[in-house]
Amino acid sequence: MTRLVALDLPGGESFVRHVVDIWSMGDAVLPIDQRLPPAAKTRLLELLGAHEVIDATGHASLATGRALESGDALVIATSGSTGDPKGVVHTHSSIAASSRASIARLNGSSSDHWLACLPLAHIGGFSIISRALACGASLTVRPAADPDSIAAAARSGCNRTSLVPTLLGRVDVTPFETVLIGGGRPPIDRPANVIATYGLTETGSGVVYDGWALDGVELSIGDEDEVLVRGPMLMRGYRDGITSIDAGGWLHTRDSGSLDRDGRLSVSGRLDDLIKTGGEKVWPEQVERVLDEHYPDRSSCIVGVPDAEWGESVVLVTDRPGLVLDEVRGRIKEYLPARCAPKRIVVADTPRTTNGKIRRLDARAIAERALDDAD
Repeated sequence: MTRLVALDLPGGESFVRHVVDIWSMGDAVLPIDQRLPPAAKTRLLELLGAHEVIDATGHASLATGRALESGDALVIATSGSTGDPKGVVHTHSSIAASSRASIARLNGSSSDHWLACLPLAHIGGFSIISRALACGASLTVRPAADPDSIAAAARSGCNRTSLVPTLLGRVDVTPFETVLIGGGRPPIDRPANVIATYGLTETGSGVVYDGWALDGVELSIGDEDEVLVRGPMLMRGYRDGITSIDAGGWLHTRDSGSLDRDGRLSVSGRLDDLIKTGGEKVWPEQVERVLDEHYPDRSSCIVGVPDAEWGESVVLVTDRPGLVLDEVRGRIKEYLPARCAPKRIVVADTPRTTNGKIRRLDARAIAERALDDAD
């Protein structure tokens, strides 16, 4: 029986040793986010059916364990913005396929030295470990992605790493040969060594680099312009037994996008985030990219709130006061149709998941409350 062993440990050599040991026993790993409070950790262990947890105090058996299938290697929680996270199940085969595809695109080898500093409970962090193990590369694991530790790792010889976009403005990435970024909007202007990746937990990390699919990855555009992905690195399914992979092997991403004539992918945004105002479509991320370019010193989030006249009204949530609505609308209309220009501005902290993604549903709720209070 394949058991699920949870690792409630900070990033470091001990975490990696436990991963190797668990896999050698034929069991699967569940990384636990170190930023979760105790009650949330307990809930996650129960929800995803862990048999055992390893933490700083040792090993503890759990009564909530549910068996996995033979060959399963990893259960990793999605960064869902609402409700309980899903447990994405990856096999040894899918992890190996993901690692091979990434290493091949980067011309990686055993002479590389990877830095893993993102949360290991998210696929973007954990995949650094699996990638380094797959090719026998050196590996440095840090418990947090602070600028000082990243700089120190670069000085010690690390040449490849993965970061989130919000770190790029605070870290000198020039010493690295390659920096992969995901988990949010990539900066419009970024250093040549920074690669914007597209992927999901379900795809075993990034499967598209700077718009181009990795070897072995197939892309297609389905109904509602949904991005579909097929390849050997896809998950086996979710821990609850359901799947978002259809009978043809295509993963339904719930992202909207397009492929140009050469096959390069452009992603518009989440289908669930689409704003419909006055019968027209507005993609929040397209508006946010313009705002990021012209107001790079602040966080910007575009949401749609209910509107009796328009169906939904476009609203900008920003973390600092000082923006003038007419000026912002004018900037947006220089690049996008007038319908994309926000009709209101709400000043509030932009809520984000633990790996930096905007919690758009929460931001929408904040905007609705603020506008109700103002009216």
